[in-house]
Amino acid sequence: MLVFEPEAHMVTASQLRAGMAIRFEGNIYKVMAADYHPGQGKMGGTTHARLKNLATGTLWEHSFRSDLKLEDLAVEKQPMDFLYSDGEACYFMNPETFEQVSIPAAVIGQQASFLQPEMRVAVEFIEGRPVSVQFPDVIEVRIAETAPPAHQQQDSTWKTAKLENGVEIMVPQFLKTGDVIRLDLETMKYMDRAKSGEKKRS
Repeated sequence: MLVFEPEAHMVTASQLRAGMAIRFEGNIYKVMAADYHPGQGKMGGTTHARLKNLATGTLWEHSFRSDLKLEDLAVEKQPMDFLYSDGEACYFMNPETFEQVSIPAAVIGQQASFLQPEMRVAVEFIEGRPVSVQFPDVIEVRIAETAPPAHQQQDSTWKTAKLENGVEIMVPQFLKTGDVIRLDLETMKYMDRAKSGEKKRS
């Protein structure tokens, strides 16, 4: 009996967009960013992509010929609740089926330190395997420790602040210990002070 493999869905490098997943040279990558640069004259265009290896968590930047064909992999997202981390992996549970899955902490990256028990996130699956976590773009987090406010300092000066999960970032001088701020998780940069002043609980 002949078994036919499903035909791979191919895209050209010029079609790459953030959030897609591709197979390249035997590895599966998530596209974190992609910029297409048209060529001049007879020179073909190129696509500069920032990729994340979903087996190791390593970030990699590469320029593809715009007409290069790449295998486009379907990404399935399932809402799941974070359970715990043992340092090596983070564990999640489907709230409807109670199925549990794990993803290496190294693959999730520094954002793993912002996971809280029962926090609901979108876990991304490729070919039935959990490979990554989709976090909200912005989260609210409390400052656990920082130098006292220095209002006389210029607004352009910043200071170090340790967040409640131990991560250190740079914040403006006027902030104090206990303040709740909004943080851009992609860049790990301070955005502004949370309007409510109280951290929203999931």
